[in-house]
Amino acid sequence: MVYELGKLNHETLMRPVAAAEDALARLEERVARSEVKDGFAERADFFDSVSSMWVAGELVHLEDLVLHDAQMDVRAPSHELVIAHRIVRARRRISRNDPGWAVSRSGIMALAGIAQEPAGEQEQLDRGEEGADVEHDDIDVLSPELAEIDEVLARTEWLVDGDASGAQKSREPEVSIGELLIRDPEWDETERVAAWLELVKTVEVLPATLAAAVLWDAWEHLEPIQRQHWLGQILISDFMRSRGKVRSHLLAYSVGLREIPRERRRARDRTTRLVAYLDALSASAGAGLKDVDRLTLARRQLQRKAAGKRSTSSLPIAIDLLLSRPIVSAHMIAKAARISPRGALNLVRELSVREMTGRGRYRAWGIL
Repeated sequence: MVYELGKLNHETLMRPVAAAEDALARLEERVARSEVKDGFAERADFFDSVSSMWVAGELVHLEDLVLHDAQMDVRAPSHELVIAHRIVRARRRISRNDPGWAVSRSGIMALAGIAQEPAGEQEQLDRGEEGADVEHDDIDVLSPELAEIDEVLARTEWLVDGDASGAQKSREPEVSIGELLIRDPEWDETERVAAWLELVKTVEVLPATLAAAVLWDAWEHLEPIQRQHWLGQILISDFMRSRGKVRSHLLAYSVGLREIPRERRRARDRTTRLVAYLDALSASAGAGLKDVDRLTLARRQLQRKAAGKRSTSSLPIAIDLLLSRPIVSAHMIAKAARISPRGALNLVRELSVREMTGRGRYRAWGIL
């Protein structure tokens, strides 16, 4: 499949492009200088994951995702929850790497869990050289999700053997009723990813926000990866980071997409869709600014309560945890501060934070 860039309607697009550029510039300036930068970035991973599942038509509760990330599930994790946590881990992995790493062939294949052709063979084919030095990218194959354990075992088998056959180097189309896994035999992921990456080079001449909107529209049209369609939203965020628009953190693009009506996101006219995607960038920046303001105010209020305490007090640890998670439980505070759950409840009572659940048996607190 090929995505035709064609001629863009610049007269219609320039106004939302300017609005998105300004909104992202304000967000970057605020976050880069903010005292709650780290906590804001960690919270954004959870908000973006839940919003990404919502855009895809799946509902994942924020508290379940936070507890699953802390390995404190109150029930067996659902398939949707496992996918949502994979989004969180993918965002964290991208944040640890250099800007633009995810928007590359090796980055996409690693995040999607697709084994690649040996880098040496590909380099020799491209350059016509023999004996070229090769850098092997670290592929995250040991995924802990039970829903994909068969796929993980299949990939680790050829890694242990050290001799991958052609059938093992790339994921083959398959149908498995047991885990509700259905793949299209004619779905060439490698070709579609290559087409999308070619478009990444083409849109370099466009403004960053407009280029991101075009790339997201192309991802929706090409659908390069069959089972990880959520990956496209994270790639757009890393693309914005590589273009220097949002370097302080990984933009929660799905939060903005969630605010855009489906009729606009799925419109037949491409210009209407691009305007919707640009408005989503502005909405993401607006939501980020509000969250920075809330966290800054909450941090100052909580620090007043911790002022004058002894140096061995666990209040600073509890405050940092509250700022980095949408919700926290007594067991999460106890684990982070290495105290008893009873002691964690005493810390919560001393900080006077808002209770989020309203339940008697399961209680959690957070910053709204």
